[in-house]
Amino acid sequence: MYRERLVATSVQSDSARRLQQILLDYHDFRQHKVAHPLLEHTFLIADWQAERLKATHEDLYRHPGYHTGLEFLLTDLYAPAGMTRRDDNIDRVFPKMVKWLPDNLLDTFAGLVELNLITQQLDLELAELCHNHGLAPASLSTDDYCRLFRSSQRLEQRERQITLVAKVGRQLDRYVRNRTLGWLLTMSRTPAEMADLSDLHSFLHRGYSAFRKMDDVERLIDRLVTRERKVLENILKGHPEPFDLPRDL
Repeated sequence: MYRERLVATSVQSDSARRLQQILLDYHDFRQHKVAHPLLEHTFLIADWQAERLKATHEDLYRHPGYHTGLEFLLTDLYAPAGMTRRDDNIDRVFPKMVKWLPDNLLDTFAGLVELNLITQQLDLELAELCHNHGLAPASLSTDDYCRLFRSSQRLEQRERQITLVAKVGRQLDRYVRNRTLGWLLTMSRTPAEMADLSDLHSFLHRGYSAFRKMDDVERLIDRLVTRERKVLENILKGHPEPFDLPRDL
């Protein structure tokens, strides 16, 4: 809907150009995905993987200092359904973003969009692989999942996905420690509602609140990344229990 606005916006910096291209890629992918015959299967794949993430990181997920942040990650950042309006509004306000936001914030926003794009691309590929192998996403076993995972043509994106989680998570942590951001989000709530941007504002405010409540984001990210890289290694090596990790990880 807002692709023309993305294309027509003049950008002056490398950060703005990167965000513009990623938003265009994400816009085009969303159009492709919504018309895909396996769309509903991608939601089942996403649910399967969200439950796996909760099980792998159960200790962190149950920790009162990390629960809110991980819930935001799984329901807002990793949210293949129900975010069409939010994503359209990001496209819509892009001209103002590149005009008013500094490059470091544009870089962080680009990382968030790229993470969401890669995650949804990988989910769609797994849905297609399930279909090609005659497997039902709703009843996918761990062995089936790992077999499909190893047949992926996007394994380099799996590593990129983990790298982005680490990079973007650390960038967001730095921003939320600035109390001015919280004040700006509070003050901008009414203008956002008047501009029909309440869903986007709510997303930003939830992210700010989630990260502000976390105890030690650096430690959380280190543990998430270490564990997910070990899971990736286990799957590729054909480990019989790929999600069963050492307690000290």
